[in-house]
Amino acid sequence: MFEFKLSEEQQMLRDMVKDFTNNEIKPIASQIDENNEVPRELIKKIGELGILGVSFPEEYGGGGFGEVGYCISQEEIARGCMSTATMIGAHQSIGANAIYLGGSEEQKKEFLTPLANGEKIAAFCLTEAQAGSDSFNLKTKAKLEGDEWVINGEKLWITNAGIADTASVFARTEKGISCFIVETDNPGFQPGPPEKKMGIKGSITNAITFDNCRIPKENLLGQDGRGFILAMKTLDAGRLGLGAACLGAAKEMLEMSADYSKQRKQFDQTIGQFQGIQFMLAEMATLIYAMESMVYRTAVDYDLKKNISTKSAMVKLFCSESLDKVTDMAVQIHGGMGYSRELPVERFYRDSRINRIFEGTSEIQKGIIARDILKKMGKIF
Repeated sequence: MFEFKLSEEQQMLRDMVKDFTNNEIKPIASQIDENNEVPRELIKKIGELGILGVSFPEEYGGGGFGEVGYCISQEEIARGCMSTATMIGAHQSIGANAIYLGGSEEQKKEFLTPLANGEKIAAFCLTEAQAGSDSFNLKTKAKLEGDEWVINGEKLWITNAGIADTASVFARTEKGISCFIVETDNPGFQPGPPEKKMGIKGSITNAITFDNCRIPKENLLGQDGRGFILAMKTLDAGRLGLGAACLGAAKEMLEMSADYSKQRKQFDQTIGQFQGIQFMLAEMATLIYAMESMVYRTAVDYDLKKNISTKSAMVKLFCSESLDKVTDMAVQIHGGMGYSRELPVERFYRDSRINRIFEGTSEIQKGIIARDILKKMGKIF
């Protein structure tokens, strides 16, 4: 039987991140959306607070809170701004985590430590024009020339590419797909202009061109030809963290909707007294309860070193689709004000949609889950 209760340290972490979000993020969340960027000053404060490496061991500059702590942090950050949560997720859960999962001790100390302690920002470079859902089909190439790897190719839809200092880059070698650590001040690393997006507008997303990008031979991450396995293992954690962010945003929408329902009056009574509104609030709360149960049950399993590939796919699928339902109902409850930029509901509605696409579409998650069901004859728990 699964039981989960926050420890005193975990509760202190939640309180700290919640206070930070309320005081530092929520007041400027609409500005982040309007200006299409998370301010550098805010990123610096997030780093100084230890949030950018909360999951990693203390020996590498992290907070030592593991995946549960990371999910707690992402949940609270996303209640204020999903763009900020996306920036943190791309940095910590996939960009830096690839180095943590695949790196040697020397690589972790050299590259992971400044990422975990907030001195630097990471990006995860996998997606290409013809290798989105079909990520095994990537065309970027890396060739070993003497003591250097030379990388050539293009990446697309890379979160943090325009602000990152270090990137985990996947490219094809003679032995297969491999992963490399690339410092972005390398002249061969050329990010394009920021993409113009419907939602999470404050999260910087760019294409990248690798033009004879030369890196030391020692920057190969893990084994040559084993990079695809590392990418999929990294995305397991990324999808789980994404589910935690969806959970936080959904909780914020429920809280705002319940509060609005007790204030807004129609026909001489608050709209919260109407059964139609009550039904929506009840459905929102039920979805959130299920989301929370899935996120933290899976996070505990991850910290126990259990295989969570199928479970993280379930978390990503259910939480992303549930958030869309919750934000849609939040707009409906708020009526015209929900469609106005005067309230955050409209922003959360736009921000929610991408979660069913990036880090593996809902359809890809269903495929992952179905294959495991068939392989294990339904015995997947």
